[in-house]
Amino acid sequence: MIFAAVLVAAIIGGVDSFTILPTAPGLSRVGFPSPTTRKFSTSLNAVTVDELKSCRDAIDELINEKNCGPILVRLAWHDSGTYDKDITDEWPAGGGAIGTIRYEPEILHGANAGLANAVSLLGSIDEKFPNVSFSDIVQMASARSIELAGGPKIDMIYGRVDASGPEFCSQEGNLPDAEPAENGKYGGPGGTKSTEDTTPFGHLRKVFYRMGLDDEAIVALSGAHTFGRAYKDRSGLGAEKTKFTDGSKQIRADGTEAKYKPGGSSWTEQWLVFDNSYFTTMPDENADPELLKLSTDKTLFSDEGFRPFAEKFRDSQEEFFKSYAVAHKKLSELGSKFDPEGGVKLD
Repeated sequence: MIFAAVLVAAIIGGVDSFTILPTAPGLSRVGFPSPTTRKFSTSLNAVTVDELKSCRDAIDELINEKNCGPILVRLAWHDSGTYDKDITDEWPAGGGAIGTIRYEPEILHGANAGLANAVSLLGSIDEKFPNVSFSDIVQMASARSIELAGGPKIDMIYGRVDASGPEFCSQEGNLPDAEPAENGKYGGPGGTKSTEDTTPFGHLRKVFYRMGLDDEAIVALSGAHTFGRAYKDRSGLGAEKTKFTDGSKQIRADGTEAKYKPGGSSWTEQWLVFDNSYFTTMPDENADPELLKLSTDKTLFSDEGFRPFAEKFRDSQEEFFKSYAVAHKKLSELGSKFDPEGGVKLD
């Protein structure tokens, strides 16, 4: 299962632009214990504005150095996208943006293939800022990745409280599929029965309505596929590489050339820039055939409920950014508990 189908560039199975090379067991490429063996901070102190600002600076430095924005978006969305609004048991039973993606078994779920790399990337940030929760670091990294790539500024709040351990991990199979399984169903086999459907639009609605998100949010979040790549060894989708991901020139939003490891398939030609080109590419019959167009992408322009939003975002990047910023913020807060209550805002 993949949370790519609609969420993120970050969403589909592997949209990250940074890959960690193999290392000794138990160690990440950046020299920190792997997410399944290392101890993460469990601070009892409320976070301050100054700590959050320093953390933000460190995250910006990491993103600019590694060009790892897409995988950080995917990590955040796969953590928060587990949320079930219908679970009324005491927090954090409903899942969501509570930091459980760093724990087994959740980090080992099929939809999360490759995301241990992203957890390890954020290990140095977590160690440097022990009063900033891991769920805050993950969601901040996602929002900063979008903004640094030229996307909208997202009105984030911080102070999320982390779930205390792996006993609060969400079940496998509650994130979206981009294509149907061999049985012809999206969401199965291996998915939760509540999200199974024989159509891409039905499946997307079952997954995102469960989180409390509507059709506009589904389409807006799908637009994040403008950012990043899908990898066959993670999502089972995409090519080994294309003319846009073969190591050839990619320019970032700041105009500088990005260094990246070749591989995967992108939805757009400039896949390190966040804009509305996903929506101009999907309905274009003359678009380059090496660009990715999945069933859950195509349905945005064929389904009557999705199409008005997809066309609006195709015609206006400003409208896309407005809707996207609202949807991203809501997604980042699903299932969250804040300390102090109401959260902390930055400038």
